[in-house]
Amino acid sequence: MRSRVTALTAAIALAATIAACGGGDDTKEPASQQGAAKQARAQLNGADQPKASDFPAVQGRTLQEVANTFAPSEGQAGLASSVFSPGHNRLAFGVIDAAQKFVYGPSALYIAKTPEDKPVGPIPAPADVLVTDPPYRSKQGATERDPFAAVYSATVDLEEPGTWSVLIVTKTGGQMIATPTQIEVAKSTKIPAVGDKAPVVDTDTTKSAGGDIKSIDTREPPSDMHEQSFKDVVGKKPVALLFATPQLCQSRVCGPVVDIAAQLKAKYGDRVEFIHQEVYVDNVVEKGLRKPLQAYNLQTEPWLFVVGADGRVKARLEGSFGLDAFESALKAGLS
Repeated sequence: MRSRVTALTAAIALAATIAACGGGDDTKEPASQQGAAKQARAQLNGADQPKASDFPAVQGRTLQEVANTFAPSEGQAGLASSVFSPGHNRLAFGVIDAAQKFVYGPSALYIAKTPEDKPVGPIPAPADVLVTDPPYRSKQGATERDPFAAVYSATVDLEEPGTWSVLIVTKTGGQMIATPTQIEVAKSTKIPAVGDKAPVVDTDTTKSAGGDIKSIDTREPPSDMHEQSFKDVVGKKPVALLFATPQLCQSRVCGPVVDIAAQLKAKYGDRVEFIHQEVYVDNVVEKGLRKPLQAYNLQTEPWLFVVGADGRVKARLEGSFGLDAFESALKAGLS
């Protein structure tokens, strides 16, 4: 099974000639100020509601034999998550066709240690929209017109470290296209996991920045998620701690996830403290990571940690994630 792997950064770069997330002319946005996510879902061709029964059963075949049942595809899988360890993992991705365009349709994946092993699957991988309602949308945010307006994801069980083979199958244009890829599973990770005590860090606030909000937030306009330092609220109430840099993000998904946080704060802000932490010292990539990211052992961004009132991590998300995933993480922190 030939592997066609791209990082999400490269995937979005390939599509940049079509359009880029954010920075567009808002004069063409829908007149309605609500329901943008619903409008975006309507353009996904059912990608947000896949069913396992819509895809071929394994029936004792190897992953390679399952792959052989599909016509060859020139598409690519753009991975939207990169940190995997033994146990439950969120595998997020985008699908790109031969013309470098994002493909949306009901999708599922099959996964096995090697192509010669019997895979687990089909595992439905619903698409989750990145488009917020206009009142919560920044200049770096996703719009209904962007080619990358949603991300696929599925929860997979990875029993051991090493390289794992993945086959992504998407229904589009009356046919199924199969895209192979691979992921690397580490023996362990120092990044706080669900159930761990969240490292108590002093995050940047408007007060600590002397009122210079742009020094601690590259979003345009800056978010209102810098009122409290994490160390002052952790253990007292649930916290959504989001590490992201909208302007400097290497994968162009930080803008949309911060916008999603802003929209969900309007709904959950009375019960959850929302904190947005920028990534780079003085917002300069060459100066390295800010201390809170170092404390969490982060080497990629964005990351979301939802911490319960007991100070333990209840949910974490890496890379690209949409409204549904973010809201599910918040509900975990409130339960």
